[in-house]
Amino acid sequence: MSIVAIAIVVGVIVVVGFVWLIYNRLVSLRLNVANSWAQIEVALKRRHDLIPNLVEAVRGYATHERETLERVTEARGTAVADRQSGAGPDRQGRSEGVLGARLGRMLVAAEAYPDLKADRNFLELGDELSDTEDQIAITRRVYNDTVQTYNTQAQVFPAVLVAKAFGFTPRGFFEIAEAEADAPAVTIPAAPAAGDAGGGGP
Repeated sequence: MSIVAIAIVVGVIVVVGFVWLIYNRLVSLRLNVANSWAQIEVALKRRHDLIPNLVEAVRGYATHERETLERVTEARGTAVADRQSGAGPDRQGRSEGVLGARLGRMLVAAEAYPDLKADRNFLELGDELSDTEDQIAITRRVYNDTVQTYNTQAQVFPAVLVAKAFGFTPRGFFEIAEAEADAPAVTIPAAPAAGDAGGGGP
């Protein structure tokens, strides 16, 4: 009986240790997901903060684009509200898709105003926005890779047993949906080369 008791105790210790290792691994992966999402929120906040200044820069030259500017401002307000409320990747992705589509339309409209394309403030804001869009793309890729790793770990056997027991639920990917099929990409006109009349595009 003593040998059996010892075997049971050893078995319990092994199982508990195994569960403990899996649990800690899942916690670590879940924290990585949270940290990656926080980096996305930083990049999105920078995007949201830049847009009002960009809208005002366009408004100063493109007085006939009132509806376009209002639509950008409205979409930004929705995206900011979703971010501040912690709406999550799915809803945030939809609102950012709408914002990106409308922002792209505004920038396409700006192409019709040579003086605007030559405005230093507009060009500097455009450079900042382009950098921010790149940062969003990078952080989104890192986040989605982190989510993939976490979800896979939480769904394979035997980790899935621990995940279900301790409430480790799958996390959603962050995909910025195309709000409109013909929505243009967010591109900023390049600064005009010295000597170019009226300032040309890229």
